[in-house]
Amino acid sequence: MSGAIEVPGGAAESLRLRRHRTLTLRCLGPGANVAMLIYALDDPTERLNVPDTLKAQMSARIKPPMTLMSDMGRALAAVTGSSLDWHDAITGHSLPDAVERRFGPSSYAADRNEWRRSARFGLLTELWKHDLGARDLHANINFFSKVASAGDERGTLTYVPGHASEGDWVTLRAEIDLLIVLSTAPHPLDPAETWNPAGVLLEIAEGPAPGPGDASRTWRAETSRSLELAEWSYA
Repeated sequence: MSGAIEVPGGAAESLRLRRHRTLTLRCLGPGANVAMLIYALDDPTERLNVPDTLKAQMSARIKPPMTLMSDMGRALAAVTGSSLDWHDAITGHSLPDAVERRFGPSSYAADRNEWRRSARFGLLTELWKHDLGARDLHANINFFSKVASAGDERGTLTYVPGHASEGDWVTLRAEIDLLIVLSTAPHPLDPAETWNPAGVLLEIAEGPAPGPGDASRTWRAETSRSLELAEWSYA
């Protein structure tokens, strides 16, 4: 199937993405953040491994034409294009206590659709819909966010404001059947003084398999091998 889903800021969503279909995330406002978890649909114990993804491809950020690798070395998805050259995969996601300390207590009963929910709350809510839970959380990617070194001796990481604008986008191609879980809560290091997270549009489309000249296949040997492992699963 193809289609589009609008996810408001501070909300959460989950979806199944079949092999070789594409998912484009599109910012509906400046400063959007998408905290994403990825699982193999047929066996969610195989999931995105952020440390291996970064180490194998010699990167501290997510960018095209990287593949997002599982703990088995398979490519779960390929980043086929993006208007930005940096997506954070180091600093995790926001927690309920941190959101409450910063912005004050909030609940649906008091605030209705303006209810301030952390990324952890949203991710767990979506995981429960698929018979998963807290033990299935893993290191996430923060699409549309950039975190850089402050240059001090402690190696402090700082959030880069203004990195993403309305209309910025990133496209993923599923290399196996996937379960994707995401939250649009603000990045945990976002210094904004008010709660005003931007929404995103999720666009799902049919896509071709990666051919011999695919950018992910020709970029690095490690990236190419991850695609081959995904393809062998369907041989």
